[in-house]
Amino acid sequence: MKTIAVDVAIIGSGTAGMSAYRAAKHHTDRVVLIESDKYGTTCARVGCMPSKLLIAAADSAHRARQAPLFGVHTGPLRIDGVEVMQRVRSERDRFVGLVLDAVEGWPAADKVRGHAQFVAPNELRVDDHTQVFAKRVVIATGSASHVPDGWREALGDRLITSDDVFDWQTLPASVAVVGGGVIGLELAQALDRLGVRVKMLARNRRLGPLTDPALSAKALALFTHELSIVEDASAVRLSREGEQAQVTYLAAGVEHMELYDFVLVATGRRPRLEGLNLAAAGIQLDACGRPPFDRETGQIADSTVFIAGDVSNAHPLLHEAADDGRIAGDNAGRFPDVRVRPRRAPLAIVFTDPQITIAGASFRLLHAAGAEFEVGEVNFDDQGRSRVMAQNSGLLHVYGARHTGHFLGAEMIGPAAEHIGHLLSWAVQHQLTVQQMLDSPFYHPVIEEGVRTALRDLNRRLRLGPVPVERCLDCGPGA
Repeated sequence: MKTIAVDVAIIGSGTAGMSAYRAAKHHTDRVVLIESDKYGTTCARVGCMPSKLLIAAADSAHRARQAPLFGVHTGPLRIDGVEVMQRVRSERDRFVGLVLDAVEGWPAADKVRGHAQFVAPNELRVDDHTQVFAKRVVIATGSASHVPDGWREALGDRLITSDDVFDWQTLPASVAVVGGGVIGLELAQALDRLGVRVKMLARNRRLGPLTDPALSAKALALFTHELSIVEDASAVRLSREGEQAQVTYLAAGVEHMELYDFVLVATGRRPRLEGLNLAAAGIQLDACGRPPFDRETGQIADSTVFIAGDVSNAHPLLHEAADDGRIAGDNAGRFPDVRVRPRRAPLAIVFTDPQITIAGASFRLLHAAGAEFEVGEVNFDDQGRSRVMAQNSGLLHVYGARHTGHFLGAEMIGPAAEHIGHLLSWAVQHQLTVQQMLDSPFYHPVIEEGVRTALRDLNRRLRLGPVPVERCLDCGPGA
């Protein structure tokens, strides 16, 4: 068995692992990166990028259907599933290739292939071929799609997760999507718009990540208008019927049985911790089976082990994983001089139509913290620029602190939420007051004018200062 002695060993070469490697290398050249699977990040291979490629195709089809609304008429719409998936795979492979180029450019001596597990606090065994003595370890093993027990055995290749969708050679005729979270919602809408018969089975009336009750209700109304969604679906059972999947479920006390080409399981992702033998490293797990750690340092308790990325299950987003890796890798490299690194303002985006964003503190987080805050609102039904583009549906709630008037956060479903979310998260990060935001420029006519309407409403409720009264009299409310 080969033996390696290093200052830092990093388990996992995804976004967090790559970021940790670069950060640790600033302090020492004695760094090794251990990977048991393919190189390439979840984002590039099966996450952010291929899903957006599928959504881009779906958006194109949707715009073509909408064209007659503007007096633009074309021939019959034809969606070629083979061509759709060919572009998804081709562009996906390009993104993966860019990641592979980066990893392959690192020294061969810094990379070990195989499955790592602890055999002692500072000792790892990689399969049966390498023993790694590491003064510090960064766990960056990512997450995996969760499949309920027995479902894969029941359906075989008729059961898929989001990891499998982007290897399709063509689009299927029908898909049942189990789960109403971000992944399920994005893929269900995209497939539906591409002509696939889709039904979503959701556990409750809350879709996506929204926590504000008014926003959740708005999202449910908007998506059920377009998609076939079963709310509060329960007792889901799956079985194989020839080359199709038989799906049985309860809804409002009535049992339903339907056939689909595939069942897409989107019931969340779970941290990849199994097989690491954390007990050998002296690491205790909490009630949820995760190691307790400091999010501002990445350190697990007071050990020499750090954690980063989706495996921590703190905020499974690419930019957060990159920050996690940088923080954990830097602290592992400079250990024992562990330093606290302030985090960026929270920002989450869902690429449905309408889009969803949560910027800064969510409604749930503010309530859980006992914060004293007010809520401002704008409805996009009559917002000027949104109506011009026929994207006038959605709702924005903005939250401001009583007594100080500081902007705290927002939840939104509506047009251009991916851009508005950035604007609002920056305001949170720079600790702006609502009045300071209102004193900033807003061009006309743009969707961001709806943000101004919501901020004005919020400032009135805060009762902390003057609210500008100028308004575009010709453009309606929210212009």
